[in-house]
Amino acid sequence: MLRRLLLLIALAAALPAAALAAPTKTAVFAGGCFWCMENDMRGIPGVVKVESGYTGGHVKNPTYRDVTSERSGHYEAVRVTYDPQKLPYAFLLQRYWKLVDPTDDEGQFCDRGPSYRPAVFVDAEQRPAAERSRAEAAKRLKTGVMKAQILPLQTFWPAEAYHRDYAKNNSVEYHIYRTGCGRDRRLAQVWGR
Repeated sequence: MLRRLLLLIALAAALPAAALAAPTKTAVFAGGCFWCMENDMRGIPGVVKVESGYTGGHVKNPTYRDVTSERSGHYEAVRVTYDPQKLPYAFLLQRYWKLVDPTDDEGQFCDRGPSYRPAVFVDAEQRPAAERSRAEAAKRLKTGVMKAQILPLQTFWPAEAYHRDYAKNNSVEYHIYRTGCGRDRRLAQVWGR
């Protein structure tokens, strides 16, 4: 019995920490500038990682230039990795709606064009919760009509390194951009903050 217990302890010690960690899930959101989405989703208890990138288009391994040229069909998006034991998907959806202007399907804030439209990308399991959340958010809008879409999850392509952790690595430039873009002022109008 003691020998078996010692063997189990030795095996557990040899496993990487990731193997012992709780399984994570991912959620993908587009909401205009991925720098802002990345920054706003970070710090939520239960969020493990937030990555800026591209999804929803037809070009493999797109670049920022491909996406902003509107030739790739991709959206700027974030992939949120979270611990579902600590953070339900429904909470991430509620948080997402407050971070975007879902009444604007031509871009977000000062960023205009198809790559900046708001959308939630879902798999079959996530779709019912996303649809319910979208309907509930539409009722809470203070201005406009819900236009953000729920779209099928596609390959998520991480953004170039200089886009990752932008707010953290370039805090002054980020705050100038965010303020100048009018993001927070518009969110207050849309949601009544």
